[in-house]
Amino acid sequence: MNYLAHLHLGGPHPEQLLGSLYGDFVKGRLQGQFPPQVEAAIQLHRRIDVFTDRHPLVDIALSRFTETRRRYAGIVLDVFFDHCLARDWSLYAEQPLEVFTAGVYRVLSSEQQLPERLAKIAPHMVANDWLGSYQQFEVLEQVLRGISRRLTRPEELAGAMEELRRLYEPLSEDFSLFYPQLQDFAQNAESMKI
Repeated sequence: MNYLAHLHLGGPHPEQLLGSLYGDFVKGRLQGQFPPQVEAAIQLHRRIDVFTDRHPLVDIALSRFTETRRRYAGIVLDVFFDHCLARDWSLYAEQPLEVFTAGVYRVLSSEQQLPERLAKIAPHMVANDWLGSYQQFEVLEQVLRGISRRLTRPEELAGAMEELRRLYEPLSEDFSLFYPQLQDFAQNAESMKI
């Protein structure tokens, strides 16, 4: 899952929102360098990633991509699933997406000690409403272009938008079947601290 899904699943409190994002920027063992609630949210982020990577519905979704795109299909799927979540937000969340993202941006803007890479992108995320912009399918092209600049073989993402256009309906169906299961998992993992 990508930023929006992790933020949605990680909990509403500022420390949970931060930890939900930190999961993509903090590697290795957690040894008390962050407050306990932030570290718990990072751990939840990691459990969500493992659950997602091992889920049969995600395997089905990944198998829809052409062989040439398989290496980075997981990245493309994460971005697409954030689009599905933003597009269908009212099915999965009680508060409007604009209210949710505004809260996330407030927390990010007020945090003085973001991990280095997150500190660099957070101002752009806030200024350009990255999370809300996922509602528009065409924005994914810009997102994938940005991701490709950080890859060792960026050419493998070339043509990903055309493939997403072709797979839009089946991948949307995959998301609608998978995300409620992921919500249940995250809620149970958080309440049980597994």
